[in-house]
Amino acid sequence: MIGRLRRSEPELLPREAGGERWLVVVIAVLCFLASIAAVGALAADRAAHGWARQLRAEATVQVRPRVDETGPAAAARAAETLAGVKGVAEAEALDRKAAEGLLRPWVGEAALPDLPLPHLVVVHLDPKAPASAPSLSRALAEAGLDASVDDHSLWRGEVERAAGVITALAGAAFLLIAAATGAAIAYATRAGLAAQAAVIDTLSLNGASDGRIAGLFERRFGALAGTAGATGAATAALLLAGLRLAGGEGGLTPALPLAYVDLLVLTACPILALGVAALSARFTALAKLSGRS
Repeated sequence: MIGRLRRSEPELLPREAGGERWLVVVIAVLCFLASIAAVGALAADRAAHGWARQLRAEATVQVRPRVDETGPAAAARAAETLAGVKGVAEAEALDRKAAEGLLRPWVGEAALPDLPLPHLVVVHLDPKAPASAPSLSRALAEAGLDASVDDHSLWRGEVERAAGVITALAGAAFLLIAAATGAAIAYATRAGLAAQAAVIDTLSLNGASDGRIAGLFERRFGALAGTAGATGAATAALLLAGLRLAGGEGGLTPALPLAYVDLLVLTACPILALGVAALSARFTALAKLSGRS
């Protein structure tokens, strides 16, 4: 597409090499930032929805043993009870070693031996038809167990809201970067029109219409922006691919899990840059030309 833009008309506008080089750099940097923001937003959204799915697929039950019953025995009885509830795929009582493993990163090794730990049961729910917290609580009460069920609904709601905020921020970032690109092109077009006033006058005297002259600027800056956008997107793709390779299967960090399929979104960057630049150049040129008449 960029090549067709360059070959569609004879080169009537003289090149302002210095200004065009800086314009290409600015657009390439903007497209690079847009590409990084897009992939980062996709990765963050994937992580947030992944955490939400994990929270939705599990529930945690804290069991309080009776006076004549040990904690592990009460947890084992609760796990057996919950395993028979419809919508539960598996229920597993956590022993002290497993509970200590969960707390070790937060409290350290020294405090664990003397720390009283709750007796917990991890419930894996059926993803197609998960059991609800009230049904789990009812089954435990019917079995004579004193227990509290946490279906992580509070945390899940916070994570899902965070995912929505991330998506909204990503859209706002794209709009701001597109506006910045359009402003840069509009400024460059005005400068080009001012610098090439003699050429424009010559074209007008030879019968070129305002639309024809604006089309020359449209094609010139559209091709420049498309080339710069491709450069910025390719640079971002190389950086992100390197981070994906360095991070292994989960990406660089579990908080931002990158995937190679994310790189496909970068193919839209040069197309968007070309479109924004071409439209901005055309409208700016037409506005400037109409002011001359």
